[in-house]
Amino acid sequence: MTDKIMIVEDEQALVTILEYNLEKAGYDTVAVSDGKEALDRVEEEDPSLVLLDWMLPKMSGIEICREIRKMPQIGQVPIILLTARSEEQDKVKGLSTGADDYVTKPFSIPELLARIKALLRRVPPKPSVKTLSYADITLDFEKKHVKRGDKLVHLGPTEFKLLACLMSKPQLVFSRENLLKEVWGENIHVELRTVDVHIRRLRRSLNKAGEDFIRTVRSSGYSIDTSSPVAEEKKEECVS
Repeated sequence: MTDKIMIVEDEQALVTILEYNLEKAGYDTVAVSDGKEALDRVEEEDPSLVLLDWMLPKMSGIEICREIRKMPQIGQVPIILLTARSEEQDKVKGLSTGADDYVTKPFSIPELLARIKALLRRVPPKPSVKTLSYADITLDFEKKHVKRGDKLVHLGPTEFKLLACLMSKPQLVFSRENLLKEVWGENIHVELRTVDVHIRRLRRSLNKAGEDFIRTVRSSGYSIDTSSPVAEEKKEECVS
């Protein structure tokens, strides 16, 4: 299935350039020119990724990003902010709101395409199985939500992908390096300790609804396991 990119941008000349280059690269595109229309259509269009301008009529890109992250059906979609703002605090604000990447205008089309490709590699493929289950935890790929028993567990996009990776092979230990590769992508420069930060967030969210099943294996990595802490010899790479 061809990936669909939603372009949320009010500068028509830039929209034309983006549509041409994205379609040339093999993507389908849909473009909207203001924030309200983006929110009205994003669930209906179900894009694989959103290119989101920061400065838009009616709603800012930051507000749109925040609202998309609240949507149960589409809240995990990768978002790249496009903006003329280049200050570090603006980048931090954008990423902390829920954007996955940040591209400053004017930008290189080849660089943007590379960033899109890298982000799409991070998205778990839509599997033939619609859910993963382990113990009392159920992860639903279609609804993009996680439950423990009958309780809904609220996870951010990165924590959702981490849990999906761990649940793909329960009791086996995934190294930090392999979690980085599977969740963040090969060409994204992220420190190993970033994995630890997101594992802590994942553990905190899961533990509100039940027992801690995320195991830390010293010098090796992490696993999901209901039994006693797993032995290091169980270590295995995460494969896609």
